[in-house]
Amino acid sequence: MSPHRTPAGSPTPSSGARRPSRPHAPTVKDVAAAAGVSWKTVSNVVNNTGRVGDETRDRVRRVITELGYQPSMAGRQLRRGRTGIIGLAVPDIQSPYFSRLAHEVMDLAQKRSYRVLIAETSGDVELERSVARGFGVQLLDGLIFSPLGLTLSDADQSREGTPTVLLGERPAGATAPLSTDHVAIDNVRAARDITGYLLSTGRRRPAFLGCEPSGAHRSAEPRLHGFVEGLAEAGLEPVPERLIPVESFTRRAGYRAATGALSVLRKADALVCANDMLALGAMAAMRAAGLRVPADVAVTGWDDVDDAAYASPSLTTVSPDIGALAGEALDRLIARIDGSPLHPDQLEDLSIPYRIVVRAST
Repeated sequence: MSPHRTPAGSPTPSSGARRPSRPHAPTVKDVAAAAGVSWKTVSNVVNNTGRVGDETRDRVRRVITELGYQPSMAGRQLRRGRTGIIGLAVPDIQSPYFSRLAHEVMDLAQKRSYRVLIAETSGDVELERSVARGFGVQLLDGLIFSPLGLTLSDADQSREGTPTVLLGERPAGATAPLSTDHVAIDNVRAARDITGYLLSTGRRRPAFLGCEPSGAHRSAEPRLHGFVEGLAEAGLEPVPERLIPVESFTRRAGYRAATGALSVLRKADALVCANDMLALGAMAAMRAAGLRVPADVAVTGWDDVDDAAYASPSLTTVSPDIGALAGEALDRLIARIDGSPLHPDQLEDLSIPYRIVVRAST
């Protein structure tokens, strides 16, 4: 058998030839040697710790700039007992509302030198319990959590050691003050406000689309409660047949529910929907059935998703300040990560601003 040959000019593995070495990134030892100090002094300058004279500090900083030294953020975080990662757990990342929220949280977190790990729970209780326990590993510095199926007991048992801020409606069974920070829109008040707005335009037979018997969407109940309060303030009573149930908070569910309730909607003159997707689906169903919006039925939504402004007609809606929601949640979380104690009198139950955006559907 003839010996294996290599292409002309190519060294064999045993030839001893070396590939050109790549310039390595400067290390703390390189900086120390160039500045004539110990690596500990360089570390003190980088981390702004210890006692270092002004002249020495300036010399080390000058060498850092000249060499292009980049301190390892991961190493610094691990030495501080941090990962620099926070979790964001939401029921449905494809939902326009939660998609916007996720982008706001990621943008704000990046400015604070944090990365965001996103989990989609679909409202599954076991998944939510796993998320609340930190995904089963010591990975997260903290968690921003919008649960659907989690109970108060689950939440209390799961938060040990992981700073957590809850978003949205309180966990099931939470009537007393929570043992963690909580940031949300006041759903009852906002629903009362948008119902009052509709009644102020002369509507007197409003219906509500978004009753959810399964309780999967916790926002459904307080929004229905606010709708009923809005009626009461105008001296009106809710009509049971005008409280229309849905199977979920999607456009398809809104279309199907409105199609099934056309006989009710023909007698109504307004429709308060528990979110924009339900409203968009309901408007499509009414249009297909020959009902005119708003001439026959005025329609309102909730969340102010992008499609609301470009629907035909454009949709009047409750517009929560998503930026404020993300900012308040992140501020509270980082305060807890940095060691702010969780005394009951220092916990916050924050309501974020919202506004009623009036468009052509009313």
